Amino acid sequence: MTDIHPTAVISPKAQIGTGVRIGPYSIVEDDCVIGDDCVIDSHVKIARYTTLGPRCRVYLGALVGEEPQDHRFTSGTVAWTTVGADTTIREYVTIHRSPFAERYTRIGSGTLLMSFVHIGHDAQIGDRVTIANQTAVSGHVIIEDQAVLSGYILIHQFCRIGRLAMVGARTIIRQDIPPFCMLAENECVCGPNVIGLRRAGFDSYMRSAIRRAIKTYFFRGLNATNALAEIESMPMRPPEVDHFVEFIRKTERGIMPGDPELAALGIRGADAEEKD
Repeated sequence: MTDIHPTAVISPKAQIGTGVRIGPYSIVEDDCVIGDDCVIDSHVKIARYTTLGPRCRVYLGALVGEEPQDHRFTSGTVAWTTVGADTTIREYVTIHRSPFAERYTRIGSGTLLMSFVHIGHDAQIGDRVTIANQTAVSGHVIIEDQAVLSGYILIHQFCRIGRLAMVGARTIIRQDIPPFCMLAENECVCGPNVIGLRRAGFDSYMRSAIRRAIKTYFFRGLNATNALAEIESMPMRPPEVDHFVEFIRKTERGIMPGDPELAALGIRGADAEEKD
């Protein structure tokens, strides 16, 4: 049963699914779609051209799909914000739609945005991503599935963060972070996200292949061309390694550096069989 508080302001041009709950003083503007069984707390604004998938949970004070903070935006531009099913948007999160006609800001399914996270216009956030408190995601950033971002991170526009990457707190991301990597608080890649890989169900062979690819690229002292060629020469490599290579080849901003202390050690034994 749909339950809308009498103080909520709901546009007659919005589509509200079944079982939706909307709290006091919240606003749902024109051309919005609220999926079945969504829960929207008090003092939330779901701005125009926003779609929430089913079973989303939006907490106090969040602002979803608002006009972008961009000088190029002109009033009346039709651009959209989409949020996938089962996504949680915590207190005072801000998500902005694109300043460009018929473009999207997208948040995937099963994603968690913790309190005070900002998602800039045209950002593309994958499924089951976790972004912790106070992290700022600038415009056009791409974050692939299952990445985990700690709190108080600043991400430069157009950066990409790969699948199952994990990013340490209080870092400034100026370049791309490849899939499966862990970025430490010194803003350097320090190895694979082993715990994340295990939790995602990657077996020991896949984890070992990914670890070897990361060590080859970041810690062997090879230039990018030679490192990628060596990784591609690995026999029977899993498709995840090919994704790692392709992600790096497509970079436009460059790749965040490897930890220089680990690179200086040479990371012996990378060619041997490895155990997690």
